[in-house]
Amino acid sequence: MTFPLHRAESDADLLREARLLLPEMTTWRRTLHRAPEVGLDLPHTQRTILDALAGLPLTVATGSSLSSVTATLDGAHPGRTIVLRADMDALPLTETTGLAYASRLPDVMHACGHDLHTAMLLGACHLLAARAHELPGRVVFMFQPGEEGGGGAARMIDEGLFEAPDAAGADAAFAMHVTTRFEGGTVHLRPGPVYAAADLIHITVTGRGGHASAPQLALDPIPVACQIVTALQTMVTRTVDVFDPAVVTIARIEAGTTTNVIPATAHLHGTFRTLSPEARETVRTRIEQVAHHVAEAHGARAEVTLTEGYPPVRNDPDFTGLARQAATDLLGSGRVHHLADPVMAAEDFSYVLERVPGAMAVLGARPPGTPADGAPDCHSDQVVFDEETMATGAALHAAVALRHLHT
Repeated sequence: MTFPLHRAESDADLLREARLLLPEMTTWRRTLHRAPEVGLDLPHTQRTILDALAGLPLTVATGSSLSSVTATLDGAHPGRTIVLRADMDALPLTETTGLAYASRLPDVMHACGHDLHTAMLLGACHLLAARAHELPGRVVFMFQPGEEGGGGAARMIDEGLFEAPDAAGADAAFAMHVTTRFEGGTVHLRPGPVYAAADLIHITVTGRGGHASAPQLALDPIPVACQIVTALQTMVTRTVDVFDPAVVTIARIEAGTTTNVIPATAHLHGTFRTLSPEARETVRTRIEQVAHHVAEAHGARAEVTLTEGYPPVRNDPDFTGLARQAATDLLGSGRVHHLADPVMAAEDFSYVLERVPGAMAVLGARPPGTPADGAPDCHSDQVVFDEETMATGAALHAAVALRHLHT
């Protein structure tokens, strides 16, 4: 630390202290942004976090099968335990933002804001550590690799996140995700489903290869695959309740080697997203039926593999109300909004919320002056986030933890 933090007597003081921490959070964030890492093994990222936590009154542990960091802050008095979580892995994407601190790697980028998430949680560590002497209970800071498909949250749970003495008795959890869809520094919350379940689709259509000039002598799997794609979209509109939505996307088709050969097989790869167990099972069953029967109608064969991914993120209504009140007291009612609809993206914070009640908030991080319809979204190679939002995020982490522990 380059300056002392003093006890805040109000939410305004908490936000003021977070703003004083913004230069350090910006340094941490840009350090991570320049050297992003993908997956579960993030040694540079882990080292940056450990260095930023050095000197704080925390009990720090690292993962054995992944580069996780768990830091525990014990208050002066016994009480509740809350988990605050940040994911910290990047995406296999080449950055084209032109930022001075852009990724130095040609095929890896922090395009989903996890670098901001990590810096905000580091800021919250400093804010809450300064209040340890008045804190009832315990805060567990969860720095998690492998959110982008690696299931890092589940791995940290398997390694004992909720069984270890430091985290035993955790009774709440909170996280945030930044987005350019909303104005910087605004908070968006809803009870119930916030992010969708995400399952994978792999379909192999097998026909009979032959010469492209004589398709009648072959059994072309490509038009069969195309009809399966179209039929899947019709299936969604005719079998899934519009008030319990689902999304089915075939994102990749692979078939053939050249222009004059009909291939024997075509491969479809995609995802389906749902918000409830009922819709999830309906879509799973219907995908198999559509693929098998469309292929059979053409005399072809379909092999379907559906791989279960993350469950949906579901916010606990009571804890969501607590987080909303903390955000309102911190920022004012004009900066806190109801999130009207769930986001059909997926998030493995769902595994944490299956164990304890809690909530995930959506934090607006669209840069000032950028129109809403012109802002590159998460997972874009051009996405740019408003770094000043990190002060809001760090203060909100701390405010939610304090409100929960003092309730």
